[in-house]
Amino acid sequence: MRKTVIASSIVAALASAALLPTIAHAEDAPAASPLTGNFTLATDYRFRGISQTKKGPAIQGGIDYAHESGFYVGVWGSNVNSSVQYAGGAGMETDVYGGYRGEITPGLGFDVGYLYYYYSGANMSKAGGPDQTYNNQEIYGSLSYEGLTAKVSYAISDYFGLSGKTSGFLSGLAANGDSKGTVYYDLSYSKEVAPKLTLAAHVGHTSYRNYSALDYTDYKLGLTYDVNGWLLGAAYVGNTVKSEGKPFYTSADTDAKELWKDTIVLSVGKTF
Repeated sequence: MRKTVIASSIVAALASAALLPTIAHAEDAPAASPLTGNFTLATDYRFRGISQTKKGPAIQGGIDYAHESGFYVGVWGSNVNSSVQYAGGAGMETDVYGGYRGEITPGLGFDVGYLYYYYSGANMSKAGGPDQTYNNQEIYGSLSYEGLTAKVSYAISDYFGLSGKTSGFLSGLAANGDSKGTVYYDLSYSKEVAPKLTLAAHVGHTSYRNYSALDYTDYKLGLTYDVNGWLLGAAYVGNTVKSEGKPFYTSADTDAKELWKDTIVLSVGKTF
């Protein structure tokens, strides 16, 4: 998530300095706020290539706190579909995360942290499955250089509830143990190709522990244009999912195959 701070207080301070040059000093300008936020409206919520809203629209937003030392915490939320992927839930995903970021050398950044995905009220038992939530925990680490970011996310819980107890219900696969240790590999690149116009490209791969039949790759190519602080986006999203090897969380509905079809996602968002 990229955040842009709009520091109106700094603008006000500069305006005062112009009127009172003898008493206003550059060092008196307040520092940028450690709190930032973001808000997005999108035509679909695609997580690792798969629709989480049954190809419907999404309302999303989050708040982050970043300390000058490099430590940060945040919370982000989105509506999800409670009839397909997250049975019986409140239709909400809430992500809580924290970590530490900094630079190894000038220009070479790193980021390590923890992320918890929570789906309020959702349980497989509400769709005729075993008593199991879809909540997920991951730790992650990334390196970034000049717009290129390589990231690895590692599940420290059963991956969105997939285990020997739930594999038959979720995917039709035979029980083969837990899915802790499932890994998501993510390579992303962004570059401003024209004033206020940014190109973004992404490819990711999900490698399931003990359930390799579900492995797949996803990809995205998009453009974002900044209009007075409002970010207008359009992205093509696709993946290599096939009907005989679909990710487990798309199998709970007769039209679930629609959830991984390639699509174009339009969005409008703002950071503050």
